[in-house]
Amino acid sequence: MVQIPKRPKGTILLIDGKCIACGARCQSVCPVDAIEMNDKGEPIIDNQICTICRKCVKECPSDAIENYLTPEEKVQMTEFEVWKASVAKQASPKPKVAVIVDEKKTEDSGIFDWKGVWVFVEQVNGKAHDVAWELLAKGKTLATDLNVELAAFVLGENISHLADEAFGFGADKVFIIDHPTLKFYRTDPYVLATVNLVNKYKPEIILMGATGLGRDLAGAVATKLRTGLTADCTGLTIDKDKRLLEQTRPAFGGNIMATILTETKRPQMASVRPHVMPKSEFIKSRKGEIIFETFSLDESEIHTKVLEIISSANKGQVNITGSKILISGGRGMTNKENFKLLEELAEAVGGVVSGSRSAVDNGWIEQPRQVGQTGKTVHPKLYIACGISGAIQHLVGMQESDYIIAINKDKTAPIFSVAHLGIVGDIFEIIPAIIKKINESNATIVQ
Repeated sequence: MVQIPKRPKGTILLIDGKCIACGARCQSVCPVDAIEMNDKGEPIIDNQICTICRKCVKECPSDAIENYLTPEEKVQMTEFEVWKASVAKQASPKPKVAVIVDEKKTEDSGIFDWKGVWVFVEQVNGKAHDVAWELLAKGKTLATDLNVELAAFVLGENISHLADEAFGFGADKVFIIDHPTLKFYRTDPYVLATVNLVNKYKPEIILMGATGLGRDLAGAVATKLRTGLTADCTGLTIDKDKRLLEQTRPAFGGNIMATILTETKRPQMASVRPHVMPKSEFIKSRKGEIIFETFSLDESEIHTKVLEIISSANKGQVNITGSKILISGGRGMTNKENFKLLEELAEAVGGVVSGSRSAVDNGWIEQPRQVGQTGKTVHPKLYIACGISGAIQHLVGMQESDYIIAINKDKTAPIFSVAHLGIVGDIFEIIPAIIKKINESNATIVQ
């Protein structure tokens, strides 16, 4: 009987000084939850649980994790490799078989027939939501990388004028379905119109705003088309070799940033929250092709009716997404009374007060003023973070601000990683000093 050498498993270890805190990629691939992350973003490996599957070793971008073998195990590995090579050499070669490949059948569901980048132009009463123009700017980059057209599509009644706006913001082509049943948003007719368009023209990428309307439509359309949808993306790029949309968004409760691919289905669908992507400059002279599509649906075939539209917006309520200067407070403000200090600073600089989720959860500020993954995404010219540590859930909501000032007593706070100016110190000493200096100088904040 031939004795088969045993392949040694070894031990999974972290190499000191090589971890780059990439965002817990090793932890995300571990199938047995044997990895925890410390405060520095470095993995702590529990070798009592680890099964030595080596997935973390392969995933690590900096080769900071190794499959360590003792000297004795290295000898065993050499013996195993020699035995493996001898078995392969003795094995009889497999007969060569000619295989005829039907290329059309190998293309999964004909995904290579799908071309183009489309952006849904959300509108209410003929006025487009700004998120559509933000997505056209990003869509232009994606379309350029794929060498395809960028198109917008608009659904509604009396909405033809929006084509000129779409061209001005970068669209090469605009598809319009103008029909009375689409005057007000209702899921059924909008889904039917969208699915008919998509099946006819086969765009490879569809982008929608992650608004209340957009979330409802995107999910229903993706279900009908039997394709994937990545919601609330914060980054969109193209893998040019594979023609895949790389869709990045927070995952695992916001602890890491995940990049998601839709490899075998088309279209590739993603939604993006308002103010995440910058809007490009409007060029009035830009023109393109307008395609009017017919739509056949009788009002009697729709199960829901719009009786009346009542605005839920309270008069005088502040919309932080439209504010150019935000003074935002977090857990470091310690209580609701201290937010009056932020109100004084906001008054001095002509800004608006906002807050992190912890401030909202503690009742220090109203939920409509919350910035972050579960609040609003903002893009002000100036963002002053006061006593905010900078959890990823908060950063994804404000990191695209033009200029960020962070004030925190903890010099290792993650908020400083995105700040243009960081001030380490006691906010209850720093903020009054700033207010005093502004008032004494009669400074004017240019917006």
